[in-house]
Amino acid sequence: MKRLGRYTIEFDENIAVTGYGSTACKKEAEGPLGGNFDKIIYDYYASMKTYEQAESVFQQEAFEFALKRSGKKAQDIDIIFAGDLLNQCISSSYGLKVFGIPYFGIYGACSTMAEGLILSAISLSSGASRCSACATSSHFCSAERQYRFPLDYGGQRTPTSQWTVTGSGSCILEKANGKIKLSRALAGRIVDYNIFDLNNMGAAMAPAAADTISRFLADTKTSPEEYDLILTGDLGEVGSKCLYDILEKEGIDIKSVHNDCGLMIFDRKKQDVHAGGSGAGCCASVLCSTILPKIQEGYYKNVLFIATGALMSPTSSQQGGAIPAIAHLVNIIA
Repeated sequence: MKRLGRYTIEFDENIAVTGYGSTACKKEAEGPLGGNFDKIIYDYYASMKTYEQAESVFQQEAFEFALKRSGKKAQDIDIIFAGDLLNQCISSSYGLKVFGIPYFGIYGACSTMAEGLILSAISLSSGASRCSACATSSHFCSAERQYRFPLDYGGQRTPTSQWTVTGSGSCILEKANGKIKLSRALAGRIVDYNIFDLNNMGAAMAPAAADTISRFLADTKTSPEEYDLILTGDLGEVGSKCLYDILEKEGIDIKSVHNDCGLMIFDRKKQDVHAGGSGAGCCASVLCSTILPKIQEGYYKNVLFIATGALMSPTSSQQGGAIPAIAHLVNIIA
């Protein structure tokens, strides 16, 4: 590894994604990407007693698909970096404990997938691991219960609100000359624009995404047009527009190459999701079901994946705190 510019990490050796897996639920299956997921679990309970236990199943299944694609077994993985949206990351720890793999629980809210990819790549480059993995998930019902209202409450959702994706994504990484490689990475900074509205995550996270993209382009001396796709995590409609406005003030226009996982996973005209999708499982499932296969096929050759996360907690929100945000970036190439 080496530093490129002030903030960017460049990986000298080939760090390849050799396996990936994705799971989703009924609502996601009804969206535009429904045919891309490795497994659709139509039961929100996934045959478990609670939604939280069900989320563990979604993550467990995605990891098993990633293992299968890579040709690895659980005992071949030296380290797994995983996290989710729930307190103490219980979906990850309860879901992955059966594999007996050395485990780092991480929390980046909805940015966890990119955070896991970066840490996995660093562990490989440093020699700390020979084969690493990452995983994350979210569940509409478990997230609503923790962050907003009990489902039985039936509260009215605002137009700026987003629908938490029920799904998961997982990747296996190795030092190899694979078709999907991690070229560069940039860790996000915590950005706080004093957004307090829990039903407007897009506006809270957009400034962090803009900060990360701006710093990466400056470090690498590249322009948006040099990338096939600049993919943000789950800004949705509101956050994507905010992102454009912030970057345009810096003279950066990404509209022609930008898409957002929260806009891709649902059909907003047919599905009642308001501003789009969100959740740690949103960008993870889109990346592992749709984007990585297209990179492997050669459809995309140079992609910026920027997963965004809101770093509040139920406690901070109840105490009147604003919503700080972060966005981690991974440059994935064919």
